[in-house]
Amino acid sequence: MLQINNIEVMYNNVVLVLKGVSLDAKEGKITTVLGANGAGKTTTLKAISGMLRPERGEITRGTIEFGGTRIDQMPGFEIVKNGLVQVFEGRRVFVNLTGDENLIAGGHIEPSTAEMNARKDLVYTYFPRLKERRHIRSGYYSGGEQQMLAIGRALMSNPKMVLLDEPSLGLAPMIVEEIFGIIRRLNQEQGVTILLVEQNASLALEYADYGYVMENGSIAMEGEAESLRSNSDVQEFYMGMSEGGERKSYRDVKQYRRRKRWLS
Repeated sequence: MLQINNIEVMYNNVVLVLKGVSLDAKEGKITTVLGANGAGKTTTLKAISGMLRPERGEITRGTIEFGGTRIDQMPGFEIVKNGLVQVFEGRRVFVNLTGDENLIAGGHIEPSTAEMNARKDLVYTYFPRLKERRHIRSGYYSGGEQQMLAIGRALMSNPKMVLLDEPSLGLAPMIVEEIFGIIRRLNQEQGVTILLVEQNASLALEYADYGYVMENGSIAMEGEAESLRSNSDVQEFYMGMSEGGERKSYRDVKQYRRRKRWLS
């Protein structure tokens, strides 16, 4: 469904952030992109969704195709109309609007009120807590409720594919499990293709079908999710575990000199 072909992204005509990134996301599957802060994960999503220009970024090389149509030169609103939408890191709900008004904002491309209401009913089916709090300003929502609202708002445009940027960020483990369970249901029951950026490698690989590892603006490794979960480098550098299966401290992992066998 999505093909990224050797793209480079530069900010302010000076800073090269992505250095020849290529990846595929298959229709009906969950694909994850792993990596440390600054690896280029969020920039990759913004390149896909057409959100680089507001930050003085641009794709200087390569192409992006969605459903066989080239989208790397499209404005963001046209990309949404084509069926691809992004849920940003940090949720970014409209805090002065109610939950219901946030959903309406996400459904602005629906051609009729009846279809928009049908989409809202679907969102409330997957997120019943949002229905209970639909008339409350979203600024009073908990972090988990705001994340649910952000995903629900994305679903209002009836997307074929959703880009999720760090959906677990700042949330309690029980809420994270609940949200990821709903993401899996949306994928399996509604056929929504997912591209997931997530620092929690263990969690991401538990739900994903295929994964990529980014290092310094490039793809360092890729494979089936189960294969990456069992890879010793992924376990050590992204799950904090030694080859013997013992969990290492995050501090030890950060100080350890990375072998980067996959780049050899």
